[in-house]
Amino acid sequence: MIPAADAGLRTVVVGTSGAGKTTLARRLALARGMPHVELDALHWEPDWVEAPDAVMRERVTTAIAGDRWVVDGNYLQLADLVWARATRIVWLDLPFPVVLTRVVLRTLRRGWRGEVLWSGNRESLWKNLTSRDSVIWWAVRTFAGRRRTYGRRMTDPAAPPFVRLRSRRDVTAFLAAEGA
Repeated sequence: MIPAADAGLRTVVVGTSGAGKTTLARRLALARGMPHVELDALHWEPDWVEAPDAVMRERVTTAIAGDRWVVDGNYLQLADLVWARATRIVWLDLPFPVVLTRVVLRTLRRGWRGEVLWSGNRESLWKNLTSRDSVIWWAVRTFAGRRRTYGRRMTDPAAPPFVRLRSRRDVTAFLAAEGA
């Protein structure tokens, strides 16, 4: 039986790369017994090829067809699908030094261990340390813009309610309150 508080609960977790979106979403989904949808997993094809827009939209529509779910990802071009059905947005708005440390350590770990990500893809340690196309540089380049974008969206009366988590302590308290 689904607890009454969870009936119709649809959460979107957003934040810059390295903020901990997937980790938080997984924990929340597991604690609540809900499906977890990782948008990156729907987006990336083998060899780091992006799924065509129509394919991505179809995948997302299917993934969020249920009444209860937790989605993580920053694909604002899908807001008409995902945010339109969401009952809340959890924004991981952590300080830049925390995010940068996390994305660097995660990238080093993935590259060193050869972790398989979506569609069999692996992050290249060399590319992520030397290329402007690396996820590390992506996090640096997009941090301020994401903060501005979500700050504006948070005040939009048409947006779902926001839960803004600004520190590790906020995240810990949120997860405890959610039973995760």
